[in-house]
Amino acid sequence: MDDINIGKKIMEYRKAKNLNIRELATMANVTPSLLSQIERGVANPSINTLKVISSVLDVPLFTFFVSSVAAKDLVVRQEDRRGIVFPESNNFSYEILSPDLNGMLELALMTLSENSCSSEHAMGHEGEEAAYVIKGKIKLLLDGEEVILHKGDSVRIPPHMKHRWENTFSETAEIVFAVTPPSF
Repeated sequence: MDDINIGKKIMEYRKAKNLNIRELATMANVTPSLLSQIERGVANPSINTLKVISSVLDVPLFTFFVSSVAAKDLVVRQEDRRGIVFPESNNFSYEILSPDLNGMLELALMTLSENSCSSEHAMGHEGEEAAYVIKGKIKLLLDGEEVILHKGDSVRIPPHMKHRWENTFSETAEIVFAVTPPSF
């Protein structure tokens, strides 16, 4: 088993959030020198310190303890995709294209057959979303405004913006989208 480098993981998440050591230290209520020592592997943080740092960085605590992943574990073969089933609708489905939800980004394929929609009401969520139409066309309601997206079109949906996907057309629509942080 590989050794887990908690300090390196903290540094990676800190840099991904565009924070310097002093900023993260202030937000986590630790000294910059302690945080620097933790990142360099010179000092070991307490569980309470890790809880605070994970909260500030908005990552689950367990991510600091997950070891490296082999390349084969990062690939999702078409036949191995996990689907999300919605019992109330057989006209709408998701397939998760990401190998797991441990990363900072989730990739999925949404399929909407004709005369179907993603939800009864427009909904928002914490993360940012980007979507690309790979088949058909789709009506997207963004904060009450209607947008028609055709094959090859893409859209970015900011966090918390209420949206709903509707297929009012005569062809099945397929949309690939990415969400950060993962929400499924």
